[in-house]
Amino acid sequence: MTNRFVADDVVEQSRQVLEVIKLEGVAIIPLDVAYAIVGNSKKSIETIFKCKNRSFEKPSGMFSNYELLKEIQTIDSWKHDIIKAVIFDNDLPMSTVAPFKRDHPMFKNVDAWVLKNSTKIGTLDMLLNAGEFHNEMTKQSMELEMPVLGSSANTSLTGSKYNLDDIDLPVVEAADILIDGGTSKYENEKGRSSTIIDFDSFETIRIGVCYDKIREIFSQFGVDLREDKD
Repeated sequence: MTNRFVADDVVEQSRQVLEVIKLEGVAIIPLDVAYAIVGNSKKSIETIFKCKNRSFEKPSGMFSNYELLKEIQTIDSWKHDIIKAVIFDNDLPMSTVAPFKRDHPMFKNVDAWVLKNSTKIGTLDMLLNAGEFHNEMTKQSMELEMPVLGSSANTSLTGSKYNLDDIDLPVVEAADILIDGGTSKYENEKGRSSTIIDFDSFETIRIGVCYDKIREIFSQFGVDLREDKD
């Protein structure tokens, strides 16, 4: 039976969610960008890919904050000013893709299959500043040295979901715990989630929420991201 809770104590409920993940379970939680489905073990990540009908060519992302990013991802120092401008100065969410340190303590207990399907060509996708629940879970996951891995809680290629009750039934039924946080902050008609930027090439891997604002910030550093023509 899936346990469902209304988000009212972010610290305690983050602890509960991480306990479920630690026991190889799956969780659906509210983020500012969209609802996410997350796990950590081979069992849970396989469950997530299966319930979403997600291709294994598309790696999972990892919950992060700037402190963890600095430790794990290999990004030129001047590019860190762009990241800080986005997530701190303008308080926007963003995912960064960059080479990473596989020997970091966060990965010491991660199954090799899980790490393989959470990375691509030696790079890792790290989600930043995606809301109170995301930030607290990231903080606690760092204390546990247990990364939170996953993707948006929806059938693959159908668009993100911004309310728990809108999530496809097979995806909901795959979760061991559900946290209802109401409507996501960045709900939008295009079904977008976080903007994903490759910090090696500055390729926009995915146009997501707040993209025009993010693009403007990058331009202040002499970086021209592609236009949003959708």
